[in-house]
Amino acid sequence: MNHRSTAALLVISALLLLLAAGCIATPQDTKTLDASGPSPADEAYARGLAEYGAANYRIAEERFAEAYALYTGVGDAAKALTARNAIFRANRTYMEYPFDRAAAEAALRERIPGITDAAIAEWLDTRAQTIASENETLYFYDVTGNYLYAHPDEMQKQNERNLDFDYIARYAWSENRSEHGPYVNPVRYAGVERFEIPHEALPSSGILKIWFPLPVETDAQRNVTVTNLSCPEYIVAGPFTTGPIGYVYYEVPAGAVNGDLVLSVDIAFTSYEQIFRGIDPALVGEYNTSDPDYLLYTASEQNIEITDAVREKAREIVGNETNPHLQAQMIYRHIIETYPYSHVPHFSLDARKPKVAESTHMFETGHGDCGTQSTLFAAFCRSLGIPARAIGGYQMLLAETPGTHFWAEYYLPGYGWVPNDVTVAEVADWVAIPEEKRAAFKEYYATNLDPARLVIQKNIDPPMDPALPEDAVIFRVVRQYPAVVSDTADSDMDLFAVNCFTIDLAAVDQ
Repeated sequence: MNHRSTAALLVISALLLLLAAGCIATPQDTKTLDASGPSPADEAYARGLAEYGAANYRIAEERFAEAYALYTGVGDAAKALTARNAIFRANRTYMEYPFDRAAAEAALRERIPGITDAAIAEWLDTRAQTIASENETLYFYDVTGNYLYAHPDEMQKQNERNLDFDYIARYAWSENRSEHGPYVNPVRYAGVERFEIPHEALPSSGILKIWFPLPVETDAQRNVTVTNLSCPEYIVAGPFTTGPIGYVYYEVPAGAVNGDLVLSVDIAFTSYEQIFRGIDPALVGEYNTSDPDYLLYTASEQNIEITDAVREKAREIVGNETNPHLQAQMIYRHIIETYPYSHVPHFSLDARKPKVAESTHMFETGHGDCGTQSTLFAAFCRSLGIPARAIGGYQMLLAETPGTHFWAEYYLPGYGWVPNDVTVAEVADWVAIPEEKRAAFKEYYATNLDPARLVIQKNIDPPMDPALPEDAVIFRVVRQYPAVVSDTADSDMDLFAVNCFTIDLAAVDQ
């Protein structure tokens, strides 16, 4: 549910590398080779492409680094940039898989006392997330946490003392709620977003391009204010707080900042609890199938992929049911029952060539966190002609500190965008509580949503202006963190920056 632990691991790993990171060029990138004959740099780059294609990601990274140094040495800036990006993408492809077999086994024994050899073998051989590189099977960094998510009895033992579920369920179990929805019980939040890059990490030349996230107006998030934006002299576009995504775009010239680069903004917004429990399937209207929003939210996107297999599975889930509301509810329950929550290698999926859609990863592997669960829900719905989307931002439900999160919405004529949160619903399986309370908690998150939310983006693949450069290595799946592009930095600035961004929020009097 929260990418921050992943980010910390990745940043540490990146800094231990000569040039932090990886990017594999597409076959079309071979056109950059000199037609008169390959130079040593061209040959190193071509070897990198070949090694990447053979899933030798660490070796590919080394070859791309060799090419980068050679291109830089002869002053070929364009090819050097291509090679540098290839370094970044290759590194990102494998860096979330730090364990060999022995290390994965040791981690499981340390985290889960009493786990049997048979249980370890079954998990590592058939269910753990892996990647093959250099003819070796490597295991995902949270191989132990994902085991617990897949085994609720073990998870419940570990959460007995450290998970305050009454706090988490404070909205779902509330008896003091207005039932006149859909938007009730507003909570006003105010706080500060802060992005700080140490001076020594800044590039010495060129322009640092930064897409800085902001709250966006939605039906359930209103009266957004953005004040005291720092470094206004570097703002090129925005701030934008309406439309599909909230952000402000900076261009910071190298050498313009004395000391650390600090971007900050005061934000405030009112978040409403969403109550749609009274939906009457018979009152759901007909879709206008020519409406641009209908066409957008029923189509495939980069991370919500509608395939023949997805269509077939969606039809299997809903059977003979034709009502879109009832179909969406059947999909919601199918995901809860079929796909236990697990952490996912987002950076690897995002960097890999060819691109692996978030929804497809979960559909094919059975592994999914809030992002993949929400995108697969949307893909199933879209395949049936139900507009759906994955909402990105932060939640303040598990703790007061905001944590990155995704949830889903589907559209019903006559009612609007109906929320659900598969991931939060599954938290009820992680604790030992009476079954009637567990069922009530899951029922709440089927068509309702707590107000402890901060929305940044209304869909997982929202457009921005200026757009993120196609050839840049950027964590494109989410915009909860700033996107950072530098053509001149030796290190993976975008990856590094993930751990340099914080949001502090608190509920305030209306």
